[in-house]
Amino acid sequence: MSLVSNGNGHLACNGTEKPFKIFVGYDPREDLAYEVCCHSLRKRSSIPIEITPIKQSELRKSGLYWRERGQTESTEFSFSRFLTPYLANYEGWAMFVDCDFLYLNDIKELRDLVDDKYAIMCVQHDYTPKEKTKMDGVVQTVYPRKNWSSMVLYNCGHPKNKMLTPDVVNSQTGAFLHRFQWLEDHEIGSIPFVWNFLVGHNKVEETDPSSTFPKAIHYTLGGPWFDAWKDCEFGELWLNELEEYKKEANKKPEN
Repeated sequence: MSLVSNGNGHLACNGTEKPFKIFVGYDPREDLAYEVCCHSLRKRSSIPIEITPIKQSELRKSGLYWRERGQTESTEFSFSRFLTPYLANYEGWAMFVDCDFLYLNDIKELRDLVDDKYAIMCVQHDYTPKEKTKMDGVVQTVYPRKNWSSMVLYNCGHPKNKMLTPDVVNSQTGAFLHRFQWLEDHEIGSIPFVWNFLVGHNKVEETDPSSTFPKAIHYTLGGPWFDAWKDCEFGELWLNELEEYKKEANKKPEN
């Protein structure tokens, strides 16, 4: 059955709601982070969602990813993330997100912010990390538009995004991809920082907690799944989500 857009790409031709496609970066070192991120999305979502891991090993087997890993790539999905429009068949809106996120709010709130005049939408951080390492000791890199690409809403059918082919993703520089250099600035929409709240950088304002408390926490320096970050800010929220995930995963299906 063919699908048609209702302007924001939410409806199928029979009037039912299409699942919102979410692609989550996967790295074997952060398997638990991936599972908890997905759990937090599913638990709070009031709309149908379709979560797909971006696994480098599978992309290599299918011939979609072949570039060698560079020294500055902190995860296996540093570049494969930009295959999101291709993997979504260049149709509708889809989201890419790093696995080190914890969602505290309904993803419908974020999806409803999409605006078809933009090719992509993201939190436009002004972020220069002071730390020289992150996660489990990997080197921290500093570059313009740092962390913009960690959570992106892609207007997959936008003509400019159709240039994100496997050939381009496998050959272009990190600067071209992570700075969205295939786009003009006016084609990049902005969303509130609470949807990509950087632990250690963004702050909850005591005078305005309602609009500054995170809706999605990004443990960009490292989360509680790494021993060195067990006691990080908002770590307890992630550990609570982990326990919920484990309880659900251990439930045996009824006969």
